[in-house]
Amino acid sequence: PNNEISILQAAEILNVSSPHVNKALEKGDIPYKKVGSHRRILLQDILEYESKFKKKRRKQLNKLATEAQKLNLGYE
Repeated sequence: PNNEISILQAAEILNVSSPHVNKALEKGDIPYKKVGSHRRILLQDILEYESKFKKKRRKQLNKLATEAQKLNLGYE
C-alpha cells in the first residue's frame, strides 16, 4: 500500500540514519509490520514520531541553553 514506507524512506523523512530508525523500531517507539523479511512503517506513524522527536529535541535544547546562561557561557 502507498501509505507504507521502508526504513530507508523513514530515515530520509526524519533526517537520521537507518540504524537510528531500526533502534526506534526495536524499542517500540515506532510501530511497524513485517512483510517477508522487510519492515514496513505507516507514513502516519513516522510523522507522529517526527513530531514527538522534534518536541523532545527542542525541550532538550532549551534546557541546555538555560544551563549555559546560568553558567554565563555567552549564550543569550
